[in-house]
Amino acid sequence: MTQDVKFDETVTKRIQDRWKDGDRLLLTFEDGVGPYSQHAMIHMQTQFTINIIGPDASLDTYDATIDSNLGKVYVKAYGMDGMDDHLVIRFHPQYDTMVLSGDSGDIDTNVGFIDFTDPNGIKENPAR
Repeated sequence: MTQDVKFDETVTKRIQDRWKDGDRLLLTFEDGVGPYSQHAMIHMQTQFTINIIGPDASLDTYDATIDSNLGKVYVKAYGMDGMDDHLVIRFHPQYDTMVLSGDSGDIDTNVGFIDFTDPNGIKENPAR
């Protein structure tokens, strides 16, 4: 079965508010591999971020895509191995965070959001 991810209404709006024509969306498994991943030694748990990159930005290590309600999302294929087929990223209003979950439950309860097209994008990442 093909994996997919659904962004809830609040997360969709946050992404679309930053989105420009030609931008691409990444779901990054934070393992320190690739140009957009934070160093793995920082994290002691499974951690993901949603990233926006420009049309000319490198997709090095992002060797697969999954479908979403916002179009194609680029991923590192090995980071998705063993994940549920149907993923959801939803806003958690009590903690002002985003939660990645699947059929088997929550995967990451503090998903980051980094707009790499904005010079302050990484500084505005509340999850890190």
